[in-house]
Amino acid sequence: MPIIEVTILEGRTQEKMATLIRELTDAAVHAIDAPAQSVRVIIREVPAEHFAVAGISKAEKRAKANSHDANRE
Repeated sequence: MPIIEVTILEGRTQEKMATLIRELTDAAVHAIDAPAQSVRVIIREVPAEHFAVAGISKAEKRAKANSHDANRE
């Protein structure tokens, strides 16, 4: 029974999440001949404040980008 775990920033639509689940399932079926009924997908949505790269959270990076864009107008 393949278990596919995905950690992703929150904020995507339910439709996008359903597409991700379907396509991950299909990939496991095609890649390792797993029966679709045996594939498990677990998605963890993480707030932007809890996901960081190089010591800067995604929320902070977005805020700086938005501030920079506002200053150019």
